[in-house]
Amino acid sequence: MIVRPQSSVQRRKFAYSGLFLMMLVSSLLSPFAWMGRSQAQASPYCQLPADEIAEKSELREEAIGGDREARNRYKDLLDEHAEQIRRCRNQSWLKNQAIWIRLYPCDAQEGVLEDILDRMVNRGYNQVYVEVFYNGQVLLPQSQNRTPWPSTIRTPGHEDVDLLAEAIAKGQERGLKVYAWMFMMNFGYSYAQRPGAEQLLAINGYGQTSLNFNTAAGLNSDVGAISSEETFVDPYNNRAKQDYYALVQAVVQRRPDGVLFDYVRYPRGTGPASVASRVQDLWIYGSAAQQALYNRALNQKGRELIRRYISRGYINASDLDSLDSLYPNEGEPLWQGRELNYYSATATSGERRPIIQSQLWRLSVAHAIQGVLDFLAMAALPVQRQGIPAGAVFFPDANQTIGQGYDSRLQPWDRFSSSLEWHPMSYGVCGGNNTSCITSLVQRVTSQAPPGTRISPVLAGTWGQAVSNRPSLEAQMQAIRQVAPQINSMSHFAYSWQEPQSDRDRKFCQLH
Repeated sequence: MIVRPQSSVQRRKFAYSGLFLMMLVSSLLSPFAWMGRSQAQASPYCQLPADEIAEKSELREEAIGGDREARNRYKDLLDEHAEQIRRCRNQSWLKNQAIWIRLYPCDAQEGVLEDILDRMVNRGYNQVYVEVFYNGQVLLPQSQNRTPWPSTIRTPGHEDVDLLAEAIAKGQERGLKVYAWMFMMNFGYSYAQRPGAEQLLAINGYGQTSLNFNTAAGLNSDVGAISSEETFVDPYNNRAKQDYYALVQAVVQRRPDGVLFDYVRYPRGTGPASVASRVQDLWIYGSAAQQALYNRALNQKGRELIRRYISRGYINASDLDSLDSLYPNEGEPLWQGRELNYYSATATSGERRPIIQSQLWRLSVAHAIQGVLDFLAMAALPVQRQGIPAGAVFFPDANQTIGQGYDSRLQPWDRFSSSLEWHPMSYGVCGGNNTSCITSLVQRVTSQAPPGTRISPVLAGTWGQAVSNRPSLEAQMQAIRQVAPQINSMSHFAYSWQEPQSDRDRKFCQLH
């Protein structure tokens, strides 16, 4: 008689039956003696044991190969791991541990998305932020894409592939909450190539758009690089707002567990251009932004004075005198928010000029900031109407005064609604294992956030080791816990840092 070797599934079948008997005996001895094969609680990070990770990987490969029994057992193990992570998170101080990821066309291949999401669960993550709008492309199926942006997957024969919907469904199947992560005011290079697009872009007082303005480097770009990641629109432009609103609606139709808005700001320049100290440094010279600024005037004197100020960058005493001649029936130049008690009624034009010019500067800065806030409120509206959480991603140091000017990004996160989730990118580089500059960024946010605001710091790094002069993720999270124990949610940038080889392979793979 020939004895055939047992398949891996058969071996597991007998092992599981023995395990069930042990569980039954234990339950008879004590109703609390068995609470799952693994508690996944060796640390607050809820990472799964190596043997279970290997088992799940093997089952996944066999299931893809067509083994029906392996497919059923794989599904059972997904449910079991989801429950383990859920239970562990409930017992941990860190209730939410999230990771950011960009998907690529080859992720539509069989088994690839499953492998990625399994790896996330193995690491103890219970949330994933999937990038759905970046570099002027959208993660929507080509056959259903009614937006001005091209789809991420444009390979013939794959027009119906809905990678976002698949990521949401397969992530939720594993107990993950799947958020859609979107660029906001940065529309991408492809948008700028559309007819008439020059009217939609943000423009500064030097006639520049972000396409010909050297921006500061991000985590994945080169210093001074002009790239497709930096194409900012005028937040006051109605066409741009309508296009973006329609995009958000299309994303929300896929029912993600949340939507996060990134690039909620203006560009940041290099060197001196990183500070906005003159009105020409502000991105308010698009036709829509200018018109909206003029409309903040409350009389003709105010409107004309605003026009002269932003056209030249200053006003002089003769401007004030000429306005008296042009509009003799009006008193002081008026605009929204202007206070009039800064000088006496008998002050000369020369005495009034520096005060009024300072007020015009503050009006211009406030106008630029309000554009960001209004655009964010518009973007979040279709999300919140569906009862889905909306959040904003921001730099904690991007809203501060610098000398006589402001950080040129003008990111007014301290004025974001507390109904939004706040995701501060705490990317400080302190050197070595030092975490002080990271925790100081988090403390800056917690000190200014309204009570009850949901704050989830974003950390850059990898597990178990320092990288790019940043401490390990564990060290960063523990340091934040010490200075801000009320925070119970954090996220990690990014999957590509943790799985660099996998990310490179996926990025340069060709979908057929």
